[in-house]
Amino acid sequence: MEHLVRVHHEKDRQTLEWLRRHVSDAALAAAVARCTGSGKPYLSAVCRQLGVKTPEFRLPQRQNPSAVAEQSLAAIRHILAARTASTVVSPVV
Repeated sequence: MEHLVRVHHEKDRQTLEWLRRHVSDAALAAAVARCTGSGKPYLSAVCRQLGVKTPEFRLPQRQNPSAVAEQSLAAIRHILAARTASTVVSPVV
């Protein structure tokens, strides 16, 4: 069914799985066909067509940041600190 709707992230995949369990594939395809606009519809539009509200899905949270993420953040902080230091201007007396 991913070929019919926009699926951008894990929450979209979970929503689509939930819809397929609670609504038939035929009803889902019919709702997609009723969505206006060009291209694949968003799942929120399909849910509105079906008149359903999906549950809130909880995505697992990463407990420990990766070493690569920590290095990237350190580099970003270094760049920002250098920019801030270079833009500080002495007051004119």
